[in-house]
Order: sequence, then structure tokens, then C-alpha cells
Amino acid sequence: MGGAGWLFLFAVLMAAGLLFTMVFFIIMFSDLECDYINPIDLCNKLNQFVLPENIAHAFLTLLFLLSGQWFAFLLNLPLVLYNINKISNKIHMYDATEIFRTLSGHKKESFMKLGFYLLSFFYYLYRMIVALISENE
Repeated sequence: MGGAGWLFLFAVLMAAGLLFTMVFFIIMFSDLECDYINPIDLCNKLNQFVLPENIAHAFLTLLFLLSGQWFAFLLNLPLVLYNINKISNKIHMYDATEIFRTLSGHKKESFMKLGFYLLSFFYYLYRMIVALISENE
């Protein structure tokens, strides 16, 4: 398997992990709405995943840039810039005192990321298959 095949295999695995992370976020937000979890526990559980999720996505985007996969890089760039903007403005962590006021926005963001990671997963899977087929010819 060549470089592109390995890259997109790694991207598929990374997208699957990010996808499961967003599903976890959505489940936790739903638990908060139904009063199954208190805001402090929610924020403590979710805040430990915020930076790793952003770093993993930025690392994957950097790999696309370094390997010359321009379309994949440009596809991921807006979300990376959005995450960088949130981190630089210090609004990337969840605050237990503000979570009920901002819950709908957080849920909307999680659903948008879920959709993005789902589409990315299938795109990376397609590109991995194409890279493997082109190697065998």
C-alpha cells in the first residue's frame, strides 16, 4: 500500500474516532436536557475531549497539506480555522454556569460537526479505495 492509501486509511480511522466523539457529545447534551446529568459533570466530561478533538482534526488537516492532498486539505480547512478562532477567543471549553443558556448552540455545533465528520468518513473511505485500486493496476 502506497502513501496515499496509508494516509486515507489513517484518515478513515481518525474520522471514525471523531464521529464517535461527536455522538458522545450529542448524547451527553441530551442527557443534560432530560436531567440525567448535572451541568458540572457534563462540563467535566466533555471538556476533556474538546482539545484532543481539535488537535486530532488539525493534525489530520496538516497531514493532508504535507502530502499534497489539496482537496482534502481545503475541505478540512474551514473547520480547523473555526476551531482555532474558538480557542484563540477562549470560548472552546464548556462552562457549567452558562451551559443551559448556550445548550442549543452547542447542540447545533455538535450536529454540524457530526455531519461533517460523517461526510468526511465516506470521502476518505472512497479515496482510500481509489488509492488501493490504482496501486494494483
